Amino acid sequence: MTAVAIIFLVEILLASKMLEEMRLVQILKETWTLSFLRCIFSEFVGTAVFVFASLASTIMWHQPTAEAGGSSSGPQSHSLATDLTHDLSVGAPQHSTASVMQASPDPVHVSLTFGISVAIVSLCLGSAGGVHLNPAVTLALLAGFRVSPMRAVLYVIAQLLGSITASAFLHGVTPAGVRGDLGLNTLSPGVSEFQALGVEMVITSQLILCVFATSDKNSSLNKFAPVIIGLSVTLGHLVAIGFTSCSMNPARSFGPAVVTASFKNHWVFWVGPLGGAILAALVYDFMLVPRWSSLTEWLTGMREAFLTDSDTTPDNTSTNNTNET
Repeated sequence: MTAVAIIFLVEILLASKMLEEMRLVQILKETWTLSFLRCIFSEFVGTAVFVFASLASTIMWHQPTAEAGGSSSGPQSHSLATDLTHDLSVGAPQHSTASVMQASPDPVHVSLTFGISVAIVSLCLGSAGGVHLNPAVTLALLAGFRVSPMRAVLYVIAQLLGSITASAFLHGVTPAGVRGDLGLNTLSPGVSEFQALGVEMVITSQLILCVFATSDKNSSLNKFAPVIIGLSVTLGHLVAIGFTSCSMNPARSFGPAVVTASFKNHWVFWVGPLGGAILAALVYDFMLVPRWSSLTEWLTGMREAFLTDSDTTPDNTSTNNTNET
């Protein structure tokens, strides 16, 4: 009797395994469609355009100065010229040309470029199904069961490849004399790794909250999602540029790090944004706008997300019109 029972259990397990394999094959057939491949390609193209435009704003083009016998132009050079005049009037040493060249990019200029590029790319590629452009956003949507694990993994791969491609292209088209570090994320002097980690978590959390709030199709904010997300990215940069050059986006940090082969403190720009993304997703779905009334409902949602490939959000929420970074 014992042997018969064991054989019976083994047959049940084998049958169950075969059913799961058949279901997985069916999911793959339904998933690998032209529409799905278009979404992955959109992630690659969107991230590449966003990263190229944004990192290009961090390049310091040499501006002629009075010391070099030229005339200054633009807000930044005007400020430098004013500083030179002030220093001369008080008897301070003159700024050298090298110090002018090593000045940091205008944080407002960089912040606006990052935010505008997000909004523009989102508007352009929104009709293709929406884009995430950011592994932190993709992870947050996965944590909220808004995308399937397979889609999330492929999206992140496309984002990282897009960032590397854009960074390499920018490296190739930029003169070596002004190329610098291609906007590589680095910690400012005096900022510890854990301080930088905290800043990255906070600024990414506010981005994810904006993403979730604007992705609700019943919300009046939905139609303004690209603009709101762009403003959120701009705000994050205005806050964090002084601390970490502002990442908020592991893909944005990964591309320049690969091209320049510089990975010092690079883990901060993964753990910070990803940790902030998960935290914001949990706070939104469990506290701010609860989606589940019991643990059973939560487990059911997780099972459905892992066994299907749906790019729509449960409970009247949609990510198809969500365009984030």
